[in-house]
Amino acid sequence: MALSANPAFLRAMLEERFALLVADVEREAGEAGKYARQECANQLNQSVRLLWQAADLAELAGTLADAAAQFAGGGAVLSVAGLMAKIEAVRPGGDASRAAGGRVALASAPALAAAIESREPVIAAALESEVSETLAAWAAAAGGDRVAVFPVTAQPEVPALVCAWGSVEAAAVELLAQAAGVQWQRLARAAAGGGLVSIAPAEDSWENLPAREQRLHLRAQRFARVRVSQWRLRFGASVRAGRAQSDIYRELAPQIDEARESFRNDFFAQCPSMIDYLHVEMVHSLAKDDAQRLGKDYPGPLL
Repeated sequence: MALSANPAFLRAMLEERFALLVADVEREAGEAGKYARQECANQLNQSVRLLWQAADLAELAGTLADAAAQFAGGGAVLSVAGLMAKIEAVRPGGDASRAAGGRVALASAPALAAAIESREPVIAAALESEVSETLAAWAAAAGGDRVAVFPVTAQPEVPALVCAWGSVEAAAVELLAQAAGVQWQRLARAAAGGGLVSIAPAEDSWENLPAREQRLHLRAQRFARVRVSQWRLRFGASVRAGRAQSDIYRELAPQIDEARESFRNDFFAQCPSMIDYLHVEMVHSLAKDDAQRLGKDYPGPLL
């Protein structure tokens, strides 16, 4: 599945997801919404490009804080190691920048710990008892009473968090955190002595795919995301029961089988470079990144 790790490919998927999230706003806001959406998309594109150009983890943290601050009143990036989080970068700068290097005990900041454990964004009150004295003070200084916490996921860990306050465009910041996870993993391996690895062979790169296949990949990813989201909404109790019993497939077998057949016919049969995005989305959204929770009878990814 090397293709899915290609930066241009991931960027295209992130842009597609961002476009879907803001489509409703554009429809309601009319022409003004169109220009606002274009401006946001341009900012997002530029930010993702800079994230993937970062040469080391320090540069990546600073770039990510800069990017998050474009979609919030302010933002900070914290690296995570064991039971502590270290403040790597804060934006805007000024007095706040002097706090870089400070540490937060996760035991005293339950909102941060919850984002790490759930691997999902957490919105918390800007209180010392929730997000630490430092983050609460930054939010209060910006006139905000909430702090949004987004995990930066680099399998199998959450090595960093993005915290944002003020008026937060949550969808954009979440996408930036997801994009940063890919580069964080690469750079962490390099820092550990493994060297920077090639992200994808040239022959499998996104740029070399025909335009028709690119469109099919994006449609397939959208299909998977929408279908799994529908299951979470309509069959929430079954999803939770299946996850608790590590047998999601048993709870949702008819729905999963039908979606797999549709995915096979509409996408795999039409595109030789296709990836089983339905499987990827189920593992991430239903099984919380633990494929074993899908159950022993789950057929596995499509081939």
